[in-house]
Amino acid sequence: MENSAPNIFELIRVGGLPSAFFTLVGSWILATLVARFLARLGRRFTDKRLLLQQVATLLRFFFYLAGFALAALLALNLSDQALLALGGTIAVTLGFAFKDLAAAVMAGLTILVDKPFQVGNRVTFGRYYGEIVEIGLRSVRLVTLQDEVVTIPNNIFLTEAVANSNAGALDMLVQLDFYVGLEEDVALARRIVGEAITSSRYAWLAQPWKVVVEEVLEQGYLAVRLRSKVHVLDVRYEEELRSDVTERVLEGFRAAGVRPPTAYLRMPGGSMAA
Repeated sequence: MENSAPNIFELIRVGGLPSAFFTLVGSWILATLVARFLARLGRRFTDKRLLLQQVATLLRFFFYLAGFALAALLALNLSDQALLALGGTIAVTLGFAFKDLAAAVMAGLTILVDKPFQVGNRVTFGRYYGEIVEIGLRSVRLVTLQDEVVTIPNNIFLTEAVANSNAGALDMLVQLDFYVGLEEDVALARRIVGEAITSSRYAWLAQPWKVVVEEVLEQGYLAVRLRSKVHVLDVRYEEELRSDVTERVLEGFRAAGVRPPTAYLRMPGGSMAA
């Protein structure tokens, strides 16, 4: 035990510590600058935005790993004897101390290779739904529709189910439900919903859309549900599409005299759109 301390200190190259420090800082600055540059390109070339975000993620991983590796070469004396000491003493100690971090880093690499989701995808994980904005060395950052930033350790994604809504595409299927009474003109209501979809500036009509009509039991009352399925042209406009289509449908129902189910009429503050 007395001889292990000198061996450990012999691993450190004191003169290389400043260079190692500046290497780490430089790799972080370079990764940040490249990510910001690619983000600006993504805003300019919208159709390539997701691809550029994925490239930025890969480059950030490369710069971080390369920076750590180069800093280790600069700060440590990696002779054969030093490697033995490192493997016998420091590696075991640090292995226990940083096993969770190492697992998260390996999980991050697995995510990049296996691609259950990518930067820019809309995913559902547990009770959270939102856009993946960063896949880092340790964690994934997800921004919800309420602008909450959720940080999730990478290794959790290896054991938990993740639902990917757009799988790397800019457009995404959005589902909206509307309810009317059984005695109402269902064909007219369906036409109003269809017109609201096709007239929305946020709808991507190059993809097929449809309105599915079904009789359902809603809050203890029978009702007719009109479920619209349409692609939003860019996942960033998901909320705008929902708001725009809902507003058009409500206005159309009101103008045509299409009424909601009885349960909605009796409930204070009831609405025709679910």
